[in-house]
Amino acid sequence: MVLLVDSSVDSVADTAFRSMFAARKSVFIDLLKWNLPVLSGRYEIDQFDDPHARYLIITDNDHEHLASARLLPTTRPHILDTLFPALCDGQVPRGPRVWEITRFCLGRQLRSAERRQIRNHLVSAIAIHALETGIDTYTGVAEMAWLQQILSFGWECRALGEPLPNQGALLGALEITITPETPAGLAAGGVWSPIIAHEMPARRAANA
Repeated sequence: MVLLVDSSVDSVADTAFRSMFAARKSVFIDLLKWNLPVLSGRYEIDQFDDPHARYLIITDNDHEHLASARLLPTTRPHILDTLFPALCDGQVPRGPRVWEITRFCLGRQLRSAERRQIRNHLVSAIAIHALETGIDTYTGVAEMAWLQQILSFGWECRALGEPLPNQGALLGALEITITPETPAGLAAGGVWSPIIAHEMPARRAANA
């Protein structure tokens, strides 16, 4: 199941939201050792988890987190322009149809075969969301191993500048162009795997 939610959902009462923030702590803080804030010792939540963020969350039938991504509008402060503008050779891409993909998170409980399948579901959901809402460009910041995977998925994607070292890792910025041909490109790359249409989105935002 794919849920599209925003920050007006009560993160304490909502199972999908709560389990997403817990999964982010498990992946980005416990596993990858990123220096990020922790709420109540359980949840990874930062300054960009504000009312303007959107979240695509893949869940099991009990609404427990399997994978997720946060989408940030580039018309407001976001990770690339606030923290890593030096990763762009030119201006940081911005605009109402440009959104930033952040916190791409796969649950650590997934087995290797499941991880690939769920990853493909999430990538496909990100593309579908763009096509359904008028987003024509995504940007993002990634460590090199993950950035190279993103570049190989089959969509139109390019690096925005030379990678730079950051806290022991090599980071790069990228730009993804979404067009009606994107699903075919992802299919050719072996990544296109949308969840059936009536499950996406299952729910949108306020009072969910």
